[in-house]
Amino acid sequence: MREHDETGTDADSEAGGLDPYTPNIARMYDYFLGGSANFVADREAAEQLLRAFPGNQEWTHINRAFLGRAVRVCAEAGIDQFLDLGSGIPTKGNVHEIAQQVNPAARVAYVDIETIAANHARQLLADDPLSSMTQADITDPQAVLNAPGVAELLDFDRPIAVLAVAILDILDLDDPAALMARYRDACVPGSALAISNSAMLDISEEEVGGAQEVFETTTTPTLRTRDHGEVLEMFAGYELLDPGVVPSAQWRPDEPVSEEYAARSNAYAGVGILR
Repeated sequence: MREHDETGTDADSEAGGLDPYTPNIARMYDYFLGGSANFVADREAAEQLLRAFPGNQEWTHINRAFLGRAVRVCAEAGIDQFLDLGSGIPTKGNVHEIAQQVNPAARVAYVDIETIAANHARQLLADDPLSSMTQADITDPQAVLNAPGVAELLDFDRPIAVLAVAILDILDLDDPAALMARYRDACVPGSALAISNSAMLDISEEEVGGAQEVFETTTTPTLRTRDHGEVLEMFAGYELLDPGVVPSAQWRPDEPVSEEYAARSNAYAGVGILR
């Protein structure tokens, strides 16, 4: 993994309104993927998480691969607009890169509450008129949908793919299905929804407890695994694409995967089309 250049980083970040001393899940995710937009506190928490749940590194890559396949399938189906909720820090295989490989005219609106994620995305997208970054809380759909970076880029009279990948499980939500329904109601038929959410497939209660302890030290202290039925409820109003809601590694893999490997997804995932 690339090391982050710490020279002056903490002081500069503190002056810029960032908190480099409290671990942040977006920056930890960046670290797991080999990125450099993270601080010492993030790396220490990430390594602590790996000690509690050694399979987290693999989970990260499996989840990222699902995101790529979901975007590609939506783009190949003719959807050329994407709303990426909780997009995180830009790294290899970004949504706009994948979508624009299929359709160079594809538009992508990224949304994340984390300052570093927003700043890095804005730098990355500075010369891309077809992509935007909005710093907002995705649990406030009205604020998200009315934000200039979303409302001025995406045409909600045409199909949009809403992406909620590895984000709902770290939010303090009693009813994630209700949140997804508010985004659904803003979309027209032919739109899509892609979701992945942590699940206890081959992770133990002890590992979940250890991971939760690490999450409690971060800016997002919630870790909510959900069962198959709970994830299925989030697709209310959508027609699921084959193979339905499955372990994320088993959702249209590029190569066949074993049941053992699928279980290491430790997440359920699916894609639905609004009819």
